[in-house]
Amino acid sequence: MSERISPETIQKVRHGAEEILGTDNSGHGMDHVERVYRLAMGFVDELPDAQRDVVALGVLLHDVDDYKLVGKEKAEQLGNATKIMEAAGVDFEIQEAVREMIATMGYSKSLRGVRPTTLEGMILSDADMCDALGASGTIRCLQYAVSDKGSGIVFDPEIWPNVDITAGQYTGGKTTHDTDSFVNHHFEKLLKLPGMMLTEPGKREAVKRGEIMVKFLRAYFEEQNVPDWNEFLDKYLASR
Repeated sequence: MSERISPETIQKVRHGAEEILGTDNSGHGMDHVERVYRLAMGFVDELPDAQRDVVALGVLLHDVDDYKLVGKEKAEQLGNATKIMEAAGVDFEIQEAVREMIATMGYSKSLRGVRPTTLEGMILSDADMCDALGASGTIRCLQYAVSDKGSGIVFDPEIWPNVDITAGQYTGGKTTHDTDSFVNHHFEKLLKLPGMMLTEPGKREAVKRGEIMVKFLRAYFEEQNVPDWNEFLDKYLASR
């Protein structure tokens, strides 16, 4: 597994991912993948024990079987990732490492107690979660909420978030749930992510991006004239 993966092979995998994600409008398209790629490569620079090319393949393929895009049953099979790697001629041992990375990452899996165990998987998980934070994360969250996979609700002051949401409540066999909205998603997932980082560079990046989101929410609640939501935000942050 230490054998270098050629740039040509990585490019073939990138093209395979583009064929599946190129038209996505839910925040899981190639723009997201390329941001995660840049973050992950930066993390690898600080964590030289990680296998850079294995991380690269994991990043490029991490959303091609996302349950929100292909459904739960297909997501667990990782069929798209496998097909792309086989077509690109990726060694079977490396394929196994990449599938392990993808199978153990993601917020919905973390709610079931599943987290990455390899350094490469930790880097991928941290980079992916960091892209759900900050300015880009805010845009992605809104993009998903108003897509055909989201709830269509940006903010309803009468619907409070389920801050202790379970795996079953979060997925529920669908791509949205009863308390889901653009604003509520911050409390049900996004603001929890800085505390879920597994690498030191991931932790630093997530703290910085989390602060951006908190500032956005404070400003938004002031503009919406809902002081009780800013009070809720203060209590939420104090409890974390």
